[in-house]
Amino acid sequence: MFVYLEGYSEKIKIQVKELFNNNLVEKYLFNKYKVKHNISTDKLLYGYVDNLRKKYLKKTKPLNKVKYDSKIKLKKQALGLNIFNYKIHGNKTIATNEIKISTDFKNVPEEFLRFVVIHELAHLKEKEHNKEFYKLCTHIEKNYFQFELDMRIYLTYIKLTNKYLW
Repeated sequence: MFVYLEGYSEKIKIQVKELFNNNLVEKYLFNKYKVKHNISTDKLLYGYVDNLRKKYLKKTKPLNKVKYDSKIKLKKQALGLNIFNYKIHGNKTIATNEIKISTDFKNVPEEFLRFVVIHELAHLKEKEHNKEFYKLCTHIEKNYFQFELDMRIYLTYIKLTNKYLW
């Protein structure tokens, strides 16, 4: 029932269950996140992602492609993908990087989109979810973990109600 909260402490899970039991999830989320963002096209998404990359990951190469992908479904616990491809041309190896974000993120608050984008950008430097990975995420966004928790609460809400808020 609360699959999106599996890694959290019992204390957090109890607090979230209280929100659901008292029908306060919508109020909780709307009080914190008033409106959805307006980054609705792949071109706008690329600009948004690239601006963050240039500001925080200056030494990384530009991304070849950034786009929304309707094949990535929130209910399957996938939020975005980071694709690294290597092609060999003669004796040269060409690396390409691509980020895909679930189209469900077209209709969420900017903070939720930012969380997913930062997560995928961090994979440009750290492939694994280790201490350095999360250190980089919180360097880029100090509220990274709060956005993650709130987004997981929202995903749980969608799963339980089959309803979107934004």
